[in-house]
Amino acid sequence: MAEKNAASGAACAATPEITLERVNVAPAQTWNRLRTNDITLTVPARGRAGDVYFSLPRLFEGVECGMGREVTDWAESQAAGARYVEVPRGEKREEPIVVAVGAGEVADTGVMVREGAEATIVVAAGGEKDGEAGTSASLLRVIAEAGARVHLYEYVSAGAGQHLESVGISTGRDARVDVHQRLLGGATVALGFACDLADARARIDLDCRYHAGGAEVLDINEIVRQRGRKTRSELSYSGVLEGAAKKGLRTTIDLIHGAKGAQGNEAETVLVLGDDVVNKTLPTILCDEDDVAGNHGATIGSVSPEQLAYLADRGLSREDAEQLFVRALYEEALMNAPCDEARAVVDDSIGDRPLLNHEDDDSKGVCPQLNHPEEA
Repeated sequence: MAEKNAASGAACAATPEITLERVNVAPAQTWNRLRTNDITLTVPARGRAGDVYFSLPRLFEGVECGMGREVTDWAESQAAGARYVEVPRGEKREEPIVVAVGAGEVADTGVMVREGAEATIVVAAGGEKDGEAGTSASLLRVIAEAGARVHLYEYVSAGAGQHLESVGISTGRDARVDVHQRLLGGATVALGFACDLADARARIDLDCRYHAGGAEVLDINEIVRQRGRKTRSELSYSGVLEGAAKKGLRTTIDLIHGAKGAQGNEAETVLVLGDDVVNKTLPTILCDEDDVAGNHGATIGSVSPEQLAYLADRGLSREDAEQLFVRALYEEALMNAPCDEARAVVDDSIGDRPLLNHEDDDSKGVCPQLNHPEEA
């Protein structure tokens, strides 16, 4: 970490900041001419508010997080206190475990899902609060014991601010994890996710949907370590980039020696709606075992002339036609939000994007949920 001072305004005292270099690093590096291997972030170094800090049980120290050790250490140093939640053996917890993060807030959370238990976890990271845009962060570590079921929802909209999202999950035998990531914009959003399928027949299904426009930056690093026999990973990504947005995606499926019968699949589809978009995708499969299967692929494209012509015949301009795809992404996020906090994240993100917030034009009927969700 390199330390420096930066003035937050002419009338404000200098706020100490630090630079987190080479974070969100993929396990296997590539030729870096295109600068795809990592990201460097500048974050506050204000320290904790208060003298008392509750730390998680030491068992969580062994859980790998997607953004790396440096971000873990920084988040622990910034959080006012860690939150520990345990779901007892065999219990199905009906109420979701909600981690709500506002502008300038840092959350450090550990969840233990005991053998045969089931839990839903929601990270709802909003953006500006009362017009203030700062750096927010969520550090989440989850241990899912044998036969546990974990449903994880990550809803992120950083507005004009910056958000760091680092997640680590460790699973036992026959554990199942499904992850739903909805990344709905922000000046800079950096997300890292790591899952260790440590024992036989553990499985993860991950669905990530994202949108970035204007000059927004989105950086994603996701790692699945498959150690147990007959483990399974299914990773799906789809998103829309417009304006001069910059997106980097690094996905790694690591088929480790001894993981006989393991299977891993990764696929991404990107819709580009601007000539100045920068899209970087680095899918990687690491293999140290013979009896395994791994596949990956990425597709990038724009709205076809045939689709544009079809919609033009129905009175839609090119801009309106392209926005249909964006609005569909937000509509899906809103309809499947698991709690009020997640819905608020979607609402805030829609409010920051005028093209999604039509009230008086003829296109508002296309996605009524976006304009009047209570009536949908």
